[in-house]
Amino acid sequence: MAAIFKCKSVIGGSGLNLRFFSTSKQRLSQSYKIVVVGGGAGGCSVAAKFSSLLPKNHVAIVEPSDIHFYQPMWTMVGGGMKKLEQSGRPMGEVLPKNARWIKERASQFFPEENRLVTASGEEINYDYLVIAMGLQLDYNKIKGLPEAFNTPGVCSNYSTLYVGKTLESLKNFKEGNAIFTFPNTPVKCAGAPQKAMYISEQYLVKHNKRDKANVMFNTSLGVIFGVKKYADALEKVVKERNIAVNFQHELVEVKPDTKEAVFRLLDDPAGTTKTFKYEMLHVTPPMSSPAVLRANKQLTNKAGYVEVDRSTLQHVRFPNIFGIGDCTSLPTSKTAAAVAGQNKIVFDNLRLLMDGKKLSQKYDGYTSCPLVTGYSKCILAEFDYDGKPLETLPINQAKERMTSFFMKKELMPQLYWKLMLNGWWNGPSTIRKILHLGTGH
Repeated sequence: MAAIFKCKSVIGGSGLNLRFFSTSKQRLSQSYKIVVVGGGAGGCSVAAKFSSLLPKNHVAIVEPSDIHFYQPMWTMVGGGMKKLEQSGRPMGEVLPKNARWIKERASQFFPEENRLVTASGEEINYDYLVIAMGLQLDYNKIKGLPEAFNTPGVCSNYSTLYVGKTLESLKNFKEGNAIFTFPNTPVKCAGAPQKAMYISEQYLVKHNKRDKANVMFNTSLGVIFGVKKYADALEKVVKERNIAVNFQHELVEVKPDTKEAVFRLLDDPAGTTKTFKYEMLHVTPPMSSPAVLRANKQLTNKAGYVEVDRSTLQHVRFPNIFGIGDCTSLPTSKTAAAVAGQNKIVFDNLRLLMDGKKLSQKYDGYTSCPLVTGYSKCILAEFDYDGKPLETLPINQAKERMTSFFMKKELMPQLYWKLMLNGWWNGPSTIRKILHLGTGH
């Protein structure tokens, strides 16, 4: 039987018994103080914070992927401004060295027993659990996909498999409809489908193809953006560039043989569909919480998302479990910027819980979406749970600016790799208070 070692550490001045991991040749089980499931932005940042605080290997990260991707860069990859390889780094290089990397996929959760099981059958026990599993892409829920990606003109910036086809489709574009879709589900970065469209439209302008292109945004939503200040700005952009916007249109089928895309009209109770011919079709797929989470009704809400308190990020039924990022029930946009606002809340509240104190840190729903509108301009949207602008800079960020574009293209990737993944970036709240003379608004 594997031995379990005991040691002590100090957090906030109080001594805590920390259970070290157990090992055996049979790999029956391992035990950790904190287990983080998911090695994305949320998992890395939280694990880094705790790994710098706790002794070596008291934090474990369950993550099967070899590569960690900075996904916000993919809209620029699709537009030819960045290379795909610039968006990824080996997972072993970004995970904290003081933590143990369990290179597996979580297959079952047993929250009442403080354990989970990996795909290989290994049991992982924990005192505290942080779930940071992101979203899964459901291309297969659209009839004709993913097979249609093997045909001309069908692309998607949301996957490493298909993002290269976006630039290829633009280069091969001759004439006809260039359609950009938005699904009837929550998505990673709700602004990204529009970014793909604005960049593509500018590409067509630069290469003298715009007069032969009918650019359109077919979205399942009823508005172009959820925050009015930025929606008003984007409405002006699409009007000035003669981009057609069709609301309540959900992509349900792709017919590559005839180059047709079929949309369900969501405002029609009869479920009527409308078919469009396409020369280029950029697909934003339906997305969902990972299947392993949806299968666990104890952890999730009816929609399949990890059910956490919107302020403390603590699970509503299991106090020793926290959630962060896209897989959670938090009613805010699912972006890396939101994770930056959440990671310190998780860290501070989990520390308080470990010290036997009341959770006091509250997340205000802060998120950001740099809405790139071409090859040199960007609208820098920042807002809270209530959809109120929460802008960092003392300027009107709803205006297209080259400075915002430079921040998005050059500064934010560096901030992500060098600060956020190392647990040193908690969002711009402190900078905002300084620039707004302490008010934070």
